[in-house]
Amino acid sequence: MRKNFWQKLNKPIYALAPMAGVTDSAYRQLCKTFGADVVYSELASATALNYSPAKTLELLKFVPAERPYVVQLFGSNSKHFAVAAKMITEKLKPDGIDINFGCPVKKVQKQGAGAILMGDLKLSHEVIKSVIDNTHLPVSIKIRARVEKDEGATKKKVDALVFLEKMKDLPIAAVMIHGRSLAQGHKGEVDWQIIKDARKIFPGILLANGGVNDWQTAEALLEKTGADGLGIARGAMGKPWIFQEVKSKMSKVKSREEIFKIALQHAKLAEKMSGRAGIVELRKHLCWYVTGLEGASELRQELVKVEIYSDVKKLLSGK
Repeated sequence: MRKNFWQKLNKPIYALAPMAGVTDSAYRQLCKTFGADVVYSELASATALNYSPAKTLELLKFVPAERPYVVQLFGSNSKHFAVAAKMITEKLKPDGIDINFGCPVKKVQKQGAGAILMGDLKLSHEVIKSVIDNTHLPVSIKIRARVEKDEGATKKKVDALVFLEKMKDLPIAAVMIHGRSLAQGHKGEVDWQIIKDARKIFPGILLANGGVNDWQTAEALLEKTGADGLGIARGAMGKPWIFQEVKSKMSKVKSREEIFKIALQHAKLAEKMSGRAGIVELRKHLCWYVTGLEGASELRQELVKVEIYSDVKKLLSGK
């Protein structure tokens, strides 16, 4: 029997959406402390799990405090997805597996993966089915409002509604829709209407995604779309407390000291999980934390050099 943690969550659901190079274990743990209901891994290659799994499995490691934790896969080979799904289920034992049909990055698109895969309905169906057939975990997907795919001299358009209609026979547990097109990437207006229309087609858990940077937008997006919750991505970069804000429907400007305290908490987790490599990965987060603060430019020049927790502590607390 397929377990489905999604159905047990209180609504609205606030999820930390997957981001390559951002949503590692330390950051997920931090977002959980601020109220994230579900956290996703960084994007993991299904193909890499077939040929050199050790490095990718290390990328996907997690601690119990992160549950419910969802591993997100990308790729374009259904056989690779089958092997990857089985491996993740048996070796990692997360709470769910997600398939990426939304990434706009050129490097991913060149592999026929991410958002570009959404344009191939037949292959997309095969990929989802291969994952479902090789795990007892709930399988979810992340898609975009619409994509355009070159087919010779013409462009084939596929939107979220067409996509979900074609996948109707598959027991998909949850869908996160980024309300922008592939062409838009992460910029421009979010199409709330298409998410609302998807509610009529998809009976499972529906999460709206895109442009959530404050609790007011979160509230409006939920109200306008009828979604069961939200996926927050870039709005949480340098601001993991956004989950606290959207849940309480209150925003309070954090002082320099409060931000530094959170950054140090993050640094401690990063070093604990991955040692020096964790602190090096943390550098970008530290730069996001100090954005807008007095002396941020000078501070960033030093933060990009940190290698151990004590380096961070010295810069942020002077000790």
